[in-house]
Amino acid sequence: MPPTLASLVHHSALKLTVRAGEDRLDVPVRWAHVSELADPVPYMEGGELLLITALKLDAENPEAMRRYVRRLVGAGVVGLGFAVGVNYEDIPEALVDAAAEEDLPLLEVPRRTPFLAISKAVSAAIAADQYRAVTAGFAAQRELTKQALTDGPEGLLAALASQVNGWAALYDASGAVVATAPEWAGRRAARLTADVERLRERPAPASSVVGGPEHEDRVELHTLGTGRRPRAALAVGTAAAPGTAERYAVHSAIALLTLTTERSRSLHAAEQRVGAAVLRMLLAGEPDHARAVAGDLYGDLLDAPFRVIVAEAASVSAARVVDSGARVALTKASAAVLVAAAEVNGDPLGALTEVVESAAARAGEAVLVVPEGEGEAARVVVLAADEGAAVAACADYAAALEAARAGAGPEGRAGADEEELVVGLSAPAGPIAAAAAYKQAEQALSVARRRGRVCVEHEQLAAGSVLPLLADDAVKAFADGLLRALHEHDATGRGDLVASLRAWLSRHGQWDAAAADLGVHRHTLRYRMRRVEEILGRSLDDADVRMELWLALKATSAE
Repeated sequence: MPPTLASLVHHSALKLTVRAGEDRLDVPVRWAHVSELADPVPYMEGGELLLITALKLDAENPEAMRRYVRRLVGAGVVGLGFAVGVNYEDIPEALVDAAAEEDLPLLEVPRRTPFLAISKAVSAAIAADQYRAVTAGFAAQRELTKQALTDGPEGLLAALASQVNGWAALYDASGAVVATAPEWAGRRAARLTADVERLRERPAPASSVVGGPEHEDRVELHTLGTGRRPRAALAVGTAAAPGTAERYAVHSAIALLTLTTERSRSLHAAEQRVGAAVLRMLLAGEPDHARAVAGDLYGDLLDAPFRVIVAEAASVSAARVVDSGARVALTKASAAVLVAAAEVNGDPLGALTEVVESAAARAGEAVLVVPEGEGEAARVVVLAADEGAAVAACADYAAALEAARAGAGPEGRAGADEEELVVGLSAPAGPIAAAAAYKQAEQALSVARRRGRVCVEHEQLAAGSVLPLLADDAVKAFADGLLRALHEHDATGRGDLVASLRAWLSRHGQWDAAAADLGVHRHTLRYRMRRVEEILGRSLDDADVRMELWLALKATSAE
């Protein structure tokens, strides 16, 4: 405890006597200061015990003393020490009455007690309090370190909550609650998710205080991690502002959790290398070897149907970026991943990885994430449990980005150097069919890229139509080249070969039905089809030729 006026009054060597303000002696004293100025207020910081002899004061003037004492109270002076036997044999009644009116503690200092003795006593008490705080802080650091080594972050949080006589919570990179101590603090911690998300938008390291006297507790939020983007956050709830010893404990917890976070990143990198080896074996058709390498790390993932996700960042001429303030009216999970996407500025693959891994961690699922390539060729391959949290988070993320792009106006568009995420998702598969699932994801990725979509599932392709794929410029160019000679023939007015070919193919080569559609005799239609063969130099008896011509007609008619 810091020194108080009461502790100075009870100091046997000082012999101080209380003349006013007896009920305010428990106020802490920050320092003892001597000043004979008629107005010492400009030199006060608050919390001082002011020592005077009234050398320049009209101490017997009631009005002057009321003004003097009122000024001292307004400046935060906690007590006034008056030396008797120097300029006055006793404390003037005017000063005693003024101090009593303002409830300012007034201490009588005997002549044999020098002001220096009071200053030394205050200084010694402050030093002793600081020493106790530092000692307690080091003890707390040792206890926190012990708990971190033996019980991990959960044990550290429990020790921290005990040290600050409050509660503590740990949040992951997405702002979700990972652990709390005590357990009853879980609901309080969950209510601060939005505050944690706002804190993560600020440059790291960052901290903020939530709540105050009108709230049930005071909560400090701190980001964790050494990188530009925080990897986690810590919340510490207390009834009042932490003291020096509690502050040491909080800072020790931040340092230890940061070390744990950075260590986790190193372990994560090692896990990614194992995951890359498992993926290579699966794609090479060696599921048994893949299971052996996966072990307990990814073994559960290979025991049930999984999905393959392939994602890349595609540069576009008018990319639309997500504004962190532009929340879309989606599910809570979608809003959270939209925030994450906004925070990973210029790194859409990093945003997807963070969203998927955080969702899997919260659900206790195994997820295999393998970065591939570098620069413009960079992509991410993910193996996640079918119908699991990671796949659902990926879908929510894609939906949030789609909605944000659709609602972005000109002010929401960025320059050509921005990148947008493109994702392909396979159908459910097992380890034996991993290579096929990977190919499905790549096919879905290609379609998503062509259609300007964020995410396409392979099952959507199987349930849809191939015709939208014909909108590709390369397909249209092929179709124009294949049919150009027929269009040039028709332009001379010597027949309608293109329409006749379309009718004949749509009727699967049935002469009478196709001729009826065209309103011509079947012999006329036969003549036209022979002209088509002569002009193109290809036989309509060839099924491949009929297929190419039909697709070319569909591609050109879609324009």
